[in-house]
Amino acid sequence: MLIASVVFYLLVTIAIGLWAAQRVKSSKDYVLAGRSLPLYMNTATVFATWFGAESVLSVSVEFSKSGMGGIIADPFGSSMCLVIVALFFARAFYRMDLLTIGDFYRKRYGKTMELGTSVVIAVSYLGWTAAQLTALGLVFSTLTDGAVSLQTGIIVSGIFVLAYTIWGGMWSVAMTDFFQSIMIILGLGIIAWVVGDLAGGPGKVIAAASEAGRFEFWPKGGTKEWLAFVTAFLTLAIGSIPQQDIFQRVTSAKNERTAVLGSLLGGMVYFCFVFVPIYIVLAALMLEPSLGTLLASEDAREMQRILPAYILGYTPLWIQVLFFGALLSAILSTASGAIIAPTSLCTENIVRPLFPRMNERQFMLTLRIVLVAFTAAALVFALNSKQTMYDMVQNAYTVTLVAALVPLAGGIFWSRANNVGAILSAVLGLLAWIIAAFTAPEATVPPPLVGLAFSTLGMVVGSLLPQPQPRHDHSH
Repeated sequence: MLIASVVFYLLVTIAIGLWAAQRVKSSKDYVLAGRSLPLYMNTATVFATWFGAESVLSVSVEFSKSGMGGIIADPFGSSMCLVIVALFFARAFYRMDLLTIGDFYRKRYGKTMELGTSVVIAVSYLGWTAAQLTALGLVFSTLTDGAVSLQTGIIVSGIFVLAYTIWGGMWSVAMTDFFQSIMIILGLGIIAWVVGDLAGGPGKVIAAASEAGRFEFWPKGGTKEWLAFVTAFLTLAIGSIPQQDIFQRVTSAKNERTAVLGSLLGGMVYFCFVFVPIYIVLAALMLEPSLGTLLASEDAREMQRILPAYILGYTPLWIQVLFFGALLSAILSTASGAIIAPTSLCTENIVRPLFPRMNERQFMLTLRIVLVAFTAAALVFALNSKQTMYDMVQNAYTVTLVAALVPLAGGIFWSRANNVGAILSAVLGLLAWIIAAFTAPEATVPPPLVGLAFSTLGMVVGSLLPQPQPRHDHSH
């Protein structure tokens, strides 16, 4: 019955995606949903894309293991990112009327920056997409009691997400995100109420977490611990700003006001609701303390099984159907957005410049070919990674933090920013981060912070250097 319900849910999702595909008439429809999403759909796409597998399975157990301070990156950093985008970047993004964030770098700095940042941003999506495919593979493996291995489940998940995204692009993502947001909120909300009641109610669950020190927020220790704490926050709070999926959600809104409010509301809803799975895990560990042994597993990915294991082993069938419906919604909504974003970027800013005479029909075909190629690359990454989903997501945004953020912010807010400064910023930031990560990964100053500092320095120095003046021929 449970597996049949999951299969039915997956078929409904594919049907919605294919129905949405009927609206796709051009590349702008495919990439930006025709810049026509109303506020409720725009908010849903922001929330559903951010509320992924790590929100349900990783953030929740990370809180149980490390407390409030252990989740500074997500949800605190990730929610702050959406607030910053809404207040400082959304209007600028929307007014430029661009197809991708790579177009911004070309328009502001030139083709070299367009190519370089597009490659960097596209690569950063591998970890994030792999996290969602890993989670979906984990669901298939758990539901079949191991009959489907994690590796096989990951492959199946990639094929499925590709199936309902490839035809409708951003329209399919937007329509399914709206449906999936409803499933997430209703499903997890009801489960939190039932499981929390079994554990004695919110007061008892919160009191137990407080007694265990789970609400300690600030780091203990000296400079090293504080800098690590700040770096974790900044990685998602500002490192995820120069991302195509955020750009797409802002620019797919029907107007500028909707673009701002959609990002702001999506971030606020996400921050509030991400504590629901945290609450469910706390209650589950109170009811079945034996599950706590998974927190000390040698394979960090094993602790992500706590919530599915509790739901399958200790709750009635209707709760299981609700949980896996909500979990699949969270995973699928994020996974679809995670593959369409880099696909748009690669096609528009890496492939298209090589074929300047590409017409609209050829461009749409290329989009779908690149979508398949990126999904395959993410599958390879997922099959070979042993990181938790929380770590995969955090690491994904480090690349853009050190190489793409400063040129983006400089290009919008500093009139002196130029091509030399942008290139120097990206190159120095990336090199400094890589060198620091390989030579001194445990240093007092974390490698991402080193990269960000050098990226800022490169932008300032490069933009303030005297620029060569064009030579004029007066011989005539």
